[in-house]
Amino acid sequence: MIDTLDREIAEGEERIRLDIADGVGVLTLCRPATLNGWSWESTRQLGLMADRIRFDDSVRAVLLRAEGRAFCAGIDVTAPGGGITGTSAAERTQRYYEGIRWAHERFAAFAGLPQPVVAAVQGYCLGFGFELALMADIRVAADDAAFALPEAQLGVAVDAGGGLRIAREAGAGWAKYLALTGRRIDAATAARLGLVQLVTPVAELASAAQELAAEIARNAPLAVRAVKRDIDAFADAGLAEGLDRTAQSAALTLTSEDCREGYTAKAARRPPRFGGR
Repeated sequence: MIDTLDREIAEGEERIRLDIADGVGVLTLCRPATLNGWSWESTRQLGLMADRIRFDDSVRAVLLRAEGRAFCAGIDVTAPGGGITGTSAAERTQRYYEGIRWAHERFAAFAGLPQPVVAAVQGYCLGFGFELALMADIRVAADDAAFALPEAQLGVAVDAGGGLRIAREAGAGWAKYLALTGRRIDAATAARLGLVQLVTPVAELASAAQELAAEIARNAPLAVRAVKRDIDAFADAGLAEGLDRTAQSAALTLTSEDCREGYTAKAARRPPRFGGR
């Protein structure tokens, strides 16, 4: 795991870029060579950017976007510090639990921004990428977007609250359907389920999402923030407790033999042989 101290972003380690213009703070996932794969360092930078945006009165809305052909294809398993070690299974599980709780705190800072967040999604939006998009207030998807929570196929529980947010937006049945099977859905299906609010052709995604964020930014900021806060207070009732259970489940599954088998099988391009251990 990374050093969690709030240091500046070192040259060459940038995972997320922030640009501010005309009332809109644009957060860009900027690792297209890895399909914007996520890491502990990405999480730290997201929290850092959220802290900067929160107290910047010039930012009235936020646009979350990504460079390249994918929004985010999930966790970058090649990133440094991806695995957590320990002298025993219990210690390793405890460290994963604390690490995931630390990540949840950064995600909460982002999802709880006073400014509304519009996500622009293209291509792969898988695993954590899907969970990140679900942290936004409004989602705009290109018609080539593909959404999935494939964690169970690898022997891991959904760890960033994506299942809970799908249950909130689309109902528990759809959350279970997606998280238990790992099946992919297209942008049209995501829109039908209420997980996406607008679908556009790929070529129109950037302008449509930018225009939506700018429209929000033009409205009265006190009213906009109050609307977001009030709706979230209703929609997120029970979310904190659910996220703590999520962290426990993720820590236990990440240290399981099934998790090791899942990733080994994926690397070998063979079906996994899960034993429930």
